Amino acid sequence: MSEFLLTPAGIGLTILAQVLGVVAFVMISLLFLVYGDRKIWAAVQMRRGPNVVGAFGLLQTVADALKYVVKEVVVPAGADRTVFMLAPLASFVLAMVAWAVIPFNEGWVLSDINVAILYVFAISSLEVYGVIMGGWASNSKYPFLGSLRSAAQMISYEVSIGLIIIGVILSTGSMNFGAIVAAQDGGAGLFSWYWLPHFPMVFLFFISCLAETNRPPFDLPEAESELVAGYQVEYSSTPFLLFMAGEYIAIFLMCALTTLLFFGGWLSPIPFLPDGVFWMVAKMAFFFFLFAMVKAITPRYRYDQLMRIGWKVFLPMSLFWVVFVAFAAKFGWFWGVYARWTVGA
Repeated sequence: MSEFLLTPAGIGLTILAQVLGVVAFVMISLLFLVYGDRKIWAAVQMRRGPNVVGAFGLLQTVADALKYVVKEVVVPAGADRTVFMLAPLASFVLAMVAWAVIPFNEGWVLSDINVAILYVFAISSLEVYGVIMGGWASNSKYPFLGSLRSAAQMISYEVSIGLIIIGVILSTGSMNFGAIVAAQDGGAGLFSWYWLPHFPMVFLFFISCLAETNRPPFDLPEAESELVAGYQVEYSSTPFLLFMAGEYIAIFLMCALTTLLFFGGWLSPIPFLPDGVFWMVAKMAFFFFLFAMVKAITPRYRYDQLMRIGWKVFLPMSLFWVVFVAFAAKFGWFWGVYARWTVGA
């Protein structure tokens, strides 16, 4: 058996099994993320939320997915049918593909490449095309306006996300997620992680992730009071389900990025406890809880406020931070906490 695994066919089957394992983890997590999102929102509003299908309503997401799958796919008469059907598929596939470089533990990654951050950033930049294609191919003004809003919003906040990540790269000297986590592995547990030296940027990164994934209070592309459902107006059945699944997978990806970049990935917060995949998943779940709480308690921003924050507040602050970290790493300020390549990676 061991000899077979070294053959091209064995290597191919091993890679396929690893890919299926990651896909299964993400898709099963998706069921609980939607359930948790709805339950948290219901708890804030002092109501029950999903509680009928399955024990404690745990199978409600499965029932909703089956409902979407068996419904008829309606394509508007004037729509570009090919692009109309490709748009949700592109959103879903691109959201899944980004997980190829996300490590869950030391060595637990599909592709351990040295430019993992560039890979994720490139894939996340492409995700806007699914939204634009969906809005344009619907041949309707409301979806088109929603897709244009989404494009402007995602491009605006990708700039600040990129600059914040550059600060982490400067501190580590590497774009590999494993190296970034290793650089945060110190003797002080959670106080060795990047959230402390990069403290101001943690908040900017989290808020930028909300805007990047069209989550409240920045869900302007699909603001019901203004554009009905934005770029998804003409979608139903499975294509609509793919759009929703892609959005939640992208949100979970942002939770993983926040964990890896600022909160030590799979490292234990307490020095004497063992590291492992449990900490990685627990931190990702915690940040999704924060995503859900923001949705439940924060009113929606106006579009001009959204763009002003991105370009007039976040961009100057993140630019200043890049310059500051560059000087701090170069000259070893603050006992070298901004030059971690000498400590970890």
